[in-house]
Amino acid sequence: MRYRRALIPGGTYFFTVNLASRRETLLVDHVDVLREAVRGVRWAHPFEIVAWVVLPEHMHAIWTLPPEDPDYSMRWNRIKGEFSRRLPRCDPGLTPSRVNKRERGIWQRRFWEHLIRDEDDFARHVDYIHFNPVKHGHANTAADWPYSSFHRFVQQGLLHEDWGGGGDPDGHYGEPAR
Repeated sequence: MRYRRALIPGGTYFFTVNLASRRETLLVDHVDVLREAVRGVRWAHPFEIVAWVVLPEHMHAIWTLPPEDPDYSMRWNRIKGEFSRRLPRCDPGLTPSRVNKRERGIWQRRFWEHLIRDEDDFARHVDYIHFNPVKHGHANTAADWPYSSFHRFVQQGLLHEDWGGGGDPDGHYGEPAR
């Protein structure tokens, strides 16, 4: 199956990437392994990390790709593969399909991407990323969650330390109103 994806060289994209099991905590349990995987892929295939949050079983990111390169899928594939290879083996219950594809069953096969359209779209998705730990009950404020680019935004003077303690109580940042 081929998915229709917006492939814009130099584009800025919002991503959601999930573990296969939403009950796992691998991403925060092994956040240093994830950081190393990202660092290695960025060295070989550069991209700018605009914003990122890592939660126990999923993560959201905004990347800007180089002007000549639209291939975010390859980058995610490599990040997921590097992370998986660096974890201890514990693969009970793998399906024959995953075994045939040399998968470990750690990740959902696909990810969700959204091409950022304009400044308002960008701002909503950055807010969504930084508020996500609060939305999911992992933190009382954005500042309380350690695995977020929120802290870089505060250091750069783009957000206040107390941002995300109240805000939108429904956490609809970046999502269409319903």
